Amino acid sequence: MKEKINTTLNYSFNFDLKKRKKEDIKFIVFHYTGMKKEIDAINKLINKDSKVSSHYFIKKNGEILTLVPDLYTAWHAGISRWKNYKSLNRYSIGIEISNPGHDNKYDKFTNKQIHSILKLSNFLIKKYKIKSKFILGHSDISPDRKKDPGEKFPWQYLSKRKIGYWHNLNKKKIKKMRNQKLSESEKYVFIKNLFNIGYPKNLEKKQNRHTKILTTAFQRRFRPELINGIIDKECLIISKNLTKN
Repeated sequence: MKEKINTTLNYSFNFDLKKRKKEDIKFIVFHYTGMKKEIDAINKLINKDSKVSSHYFIKKNGEILTLVPDLYTAWHAGISRWKNYKSLNRYSIGIEISNPGHDNKYDKFTNKQIHSILKLSNFLIKKYKIKSKFILGHSDISPDRKKDPGEKFPWQYLSKRKIGYWHNLNKKKIKKMRNQKLSESEKYVFIKNLFNIGYPKNLEKKQNRHTKILTTAFQRRFRPELINGIIDKECLIISKNLTKN
């Protein structure tokens, strides 16, 4: 018996006509809509003039919409990289979650949304055999352009339920290392760890700006309590733990 998930069909015009193979799908990428009104976000994703879309949309009430069938490439990631992959649209399922975003009083995701994220993600992980380290946010794969799904996205909660991944360090212990300065060689180790995790190497010609962009994206994902773009000992310890696991 095939597993199914109940969704409402609301198809978008914005996808590549060439069908892809099931084994091409290797990533799940989470986004927030970044728009004040949910209906405006839905209309944008299905409007052919907008040139953007995603495979799924999760409304504030938890309802899941299917905008583009899985085996077609939706236009959600844009210029993006992770490990040796470029242009992640070709290899990913995009999930848009209704949320006003950082420019419009960024809000917590609702319990109903989180329940739907769990349900939909589990279904996709099983269907396409997606690795936990390939479940990402838009800010992971496009750190120089994007902040979504943002620091309020429940990465740690989801990782406990085998969706995405997280460090296994004691929060109280590592918090003591917050704001502790590092040597230049330790900062180098941190950035090298980020490249090993998968963060993109080629963003900025200016090394200092590149480092700050990557550090901010990393903090938004793995140390959401303080996002300042400054590498400290807590960041270094978390990065080391993530590269080992």
